[in-house]
Amino acid sequence: MFGALEGARRGLKFDPELLYAGAMFHDVGLASAYSSATERFEVDGANAARDFLSARGITAGDIDLVWTAIALHTTPGIPRHMHPIVALVTAGVEMDVLGLTYHEFSPEEREAVTHAHPRPTHFKEEIIQAFYDGIKHKPETTFGNVKADVIADKEPHFHSGNFCSVIRNSSWPG
Repeated sequence: MFGALEGARRGLKFDPELLYAGAMFHDVGLASAYSSATERFEVDGANAARDFLSARGITAGDIDLVWTAIALHTTPGIPRHMHPIVALVTAGVEMDVLGLTYHEFSPEEREAVTHAHPRPTHFKEEIIQAFYDGIKHKPETTFGNVKADVIADKEPHFHSGNFCSVIRNSSWPG
């Protein structure tokens, strides 16, 4: 709902059903039923959405939009420059989970959304725990993304991959 409100505020044209699909599936890759052993949770969620939409005869182009929106929803700075579906899935997450645009929404808008979709009292800690529970079995998939912070928060001895170390330790000479 926050993504749709943001789209209206920006005057963007978008298919609300595709935005809804992106919003509904964006974190489904955290659920064990949809979680692969080796893919990032975003890809798992995008793949689940693709399968769901494909089974309902949605066009390949629309499926690609939803897939991309879900796959990129934790990649700061890029989705806002893409198709409205991609931009607005991320915008919704950035408001709902991170509160980045909290003050850009009126108290009435925030109340309407949270009345329809109540937030648990301890939402912040519960969402961090849900992220952790969904990715802890494949920490290597957090390399280069924000979920490395989640594992580091829950596992003090965790060391995420380091981009510079990957370069330095590659098989290339020099």
